[in-house]
Amino acid sequence: MSTVAMKTQVATGDRISDQDFDAIRRLVYDRFGINLTEQKKTLVVGRLQKVLRQRKFATFRDYYDWLVKDQTGEGLDELANRISTNHTFFYREKAHFEYFAETMLPAAVARREAAGETDFRIWCAGCSSGEEPYTLMMLMMEFFGARFDQWQPKLLATDISATALRTAMSGVYETERVAQLPPALRNRYFQKTGDGQVRVTDAVRRNIIYRRHNLMDATFPFRNRFDAIFCRNVMIYFDRETRNNLVTKYYQHTRKGGHLFIGHSETLGRGETPWDYVMPAVYIRND
Repeated sequence: MSTVAMKTQVATGDRISDQDFDAIRRLVYDRFGINLTEQKKTLVVGRLQKVLRQRKFATFRDYYDWLVKDQTGEGLDELANRISTNHTFFYREKAHFEYFAETMLPAAVARREAAGETDFRIWCAGCSSGEEPYTLMMLMMEFFGARFDQWQPKLLATDISATALRTAMSGVYETERVAQLPPALRNRYFQKTGDGQVRVTDAVRRNIIYRRHNLMDATFPFRNRFDAIFCRNVMIYFDRETRNNLVTKYYQHTRKGGHLFIGHSETLGRGETPWDYVMPAVYIRND
């Protein structure tokens, strides 16, 4: 067996040198904020070995050197898609959706009406394959009813993964993925495709803007503040400093009385951020 072949077998198998893993780990942290601990080494190899084979790199070092020199951004896009996790389903952590529909949404709309405004904005940061933003739009359509066109609530859904965004924009899901939705939402806002899947109706899909966005960008390109930001099960991959910096930026882009929703496995350190606690994994901007 040739030396190159032997290197390829090692690099694309189940091993990676500590030096190469550290280099990739630093790159992922700097570009995406994801903290890959030593325990994630096997995951990194498993998710990247196919990339090495397809691109014919003999070693992880060759792959890393190409990534940092690539001017097209294609390599980093592919790395983000491989490293990020996009497992979710409709109505995940349903207490958040119930609070949004029954408490937060009526209060926010009342504030807008008192100010003589009809402007309502939501941001799903780390929207994955679209289940969360579609659910929120359905709930807003239910709430506003005949007044929906008057308000025209804005819902921005972003993710770093182009693969996840393509799934989200298609709006097509396996039937079991929508099983936890309330029957009224399932029946009203989905159409059967005839192959064991369902598709979100056009009435819902056309009201959501999907965009690629890296949460590690130094600044966010938003002129208007949001009434709520959903960033659930994203910051679990960030270290403390990255998480605190991010939620501070969220605070700056949220209206007074606006909310931040995070995952139930995530927490904000008391006194470390300006947000006030409301309920598990829900915070409010009060100043």
